[in-house]
Amino acid sequence: MQFRQENLNYMNNISPKLFALFLIIFFKTSVFYSQNNDLIKIDGVAAVVGDYVILESDVDKTLIDLQSQGVSTQNIGRCSLLGKLMEDKLYAHHAEQDSLEVDNIQIYSYVDRTIEYFVDQLGSLEKVLEFYKKSDEQSFRSELFEINKLNQLSQKMQSKIVDEIEITPEEVRQFFSSIPKYERPVFGAELEIAQIVIDPRVSEDDENKVVKRLETIKYDIEVNGSSFATKAILYSQDPGSRRTGGKYTLNRNRPRFDKNLRDVAYRLREGEISDPFRSQFGWHIVKVERIRGQEVDIRHILLIPEITDQALLEAKRKIDVVRKRIVDGELTFEEAARSTSDEIETRNNGGVLINPTTGDTRFELTKMDPVLYGQAQKLKDGEVSSPLLEQDERGIKKYKIIKVSNRFDEHIADYSQDYIKIKELALREKQLKKIQEWMTEKIEETYININQDNQDCNFTNKWVKN
Repeated sequence: MQFRQENLNYMNNISPKLFALFLIIFFKTSVFYSQNNDLIKIDGVAAVVGDYVILESDVDKTLIDLQSQGVSTQNIGRCSLLGKLMEDKLYAHHAEQDSLEVDNIQIYSYVDRTIEYFVDQLGSLEKVLEFYKKSDEQSFRSELFEINKLNQLSQKMQSKIVDEIEITPEEVRQFFSSIPKYERPVFGAELEIAQIVIDPRVSEDDENKVVKRLETIKYDIEVNGSSFATKAILYSQDPGSRRTGGKYTLNRNRPRFDKNLRDVAYRLREGEISDPFRSQFGWHIVKVERIRGQEVDIRHILLIPEITDQALLEAKRKIDVVRKRIVDGELTFEEAARSTSDEIETRNNGGVLINPTTGDTRFELTKMDPVLYGQAQKLKDGEVSSPLLEQDERGIKKYKIIKVSNRFDEHIADYSQDYIKIKELALREKQLKKIQEWMTEKIEETYININQDNQDCNFTNKWVKN
């Protein structure tokens, strides 16, 4: 747990060396004398990493948390847990030193969702507080916030360390050649899947209703001073950002969002709100809150025009015709996808799906999305499915047909056949080496002190300095 600022006001002007001395004294006075002059240990500090203190009770809590998640802790010792906590604190400490920012709104939203989940599981907030031995909701929220803030800082620091690491084809080849044949990984059975998607058509009147509503919201914000974030929470139909007031961070070097949204956002100045515009998801307005070099903090409101039953019926008729033409041999699946599919991401690729986890076209059966697996598992090679009605998390309905375009049986890694997977393994190894180099360097230059009782631990990293 990080020292709270309000409890350290009197230390604001203390130098780092004096602060370190204070911590050393604290370690050495983590005992008190009983009436019989026997030393009795206080449940106090296990270690200090930079500005962070790890209590003995933190180690206990981590063990309990793992057990509550069903993780076997039989072979996990206190030393291993303490070492992991120290790694997290080292990342977080240097994230703050490097002025990496966390999204407090996102963290508060995550805390809200966590508490909602706990309440759903245990029945009431009172039972949750009782189970976690908390006296009130605010203290529980504060502790969850600090835990998640630390996790986010740790993740941001790790990302910064490895973000610019790339790997060449020659490095991939050398990595694969260095693995003895009897140690090469075995890849499970995989499928390549293609799909054609038909979206129900929205009428011009329904489109105009949404545009006018967004124009009204924009007017209310600009003229009447209403909060964009509040409007997003109340009206936006984007489940990924609604809880956080429509907030996203765009990065020019890592485009992850709809191109139209990015193009509009990058043209705006700080504080400016766009006119309504269309994307593949619906209609938006966007406000730029802050521009930070390559990163742009935005808020957006998404509204989706209503899809009528008649529009759904027409989409079903259209995909029936497309499927019949494929089955009758008039068109190949790939030709039909390029000419008729409404899914931009797959249309130009002949309908072939990209695995979002690996970035290639293969889906390992044991790791497939259960819905997609259920749709594809009974299809024979080359067989086209019946039309499938699908509804996403925004409530948008569409029809699609799928086929298994390739099937790969379980096999030992092959350089040419599995290049993308081997490249990922090689990149991961290079990243791990970089992180270990960073860890060694930062441990050496960071103030670290470990309670005498924990100095005999056989840590993976050299936490105990000579």
